[in-house]
Amino acid sequence: MRTTVDLDEDILRAAKDLAGERDQSLGRVLSDLARLGLEPREAKVSLSDGIPTLPRRPGAKPVTSKTVKELLELND
Repeated sequence: MRTTVDLDEDILRAAKDLAGERDQSLGRVLSDLARLGLEPREAKVSLSDGIPTLPRRPGAKPVTSKTVKELLELND
C-alpha cells in the first residue's frame, strides 16, 4: 500500500540504515517497527522493599512524595 507520511530526519536516517543492514526495503522496516510499537506490552513489575514498582520511561521524572502531594491537592 502506498501512502505519504512526514518523518523526522533522524528517524528516516535510522530506518534507512536499518533497512540497509537487514537488506530489507524501507517500507518493510517501518512496518515492522510500527507493528512492534503497537503491540501491547506487559508491565514489568519489580518489588522495592516489598512495594510493587513499575519501570520509569526514559526521560520521565521520578514520582516523589512531593509529586503525589501536589496531585492530591489538585483533586481537592
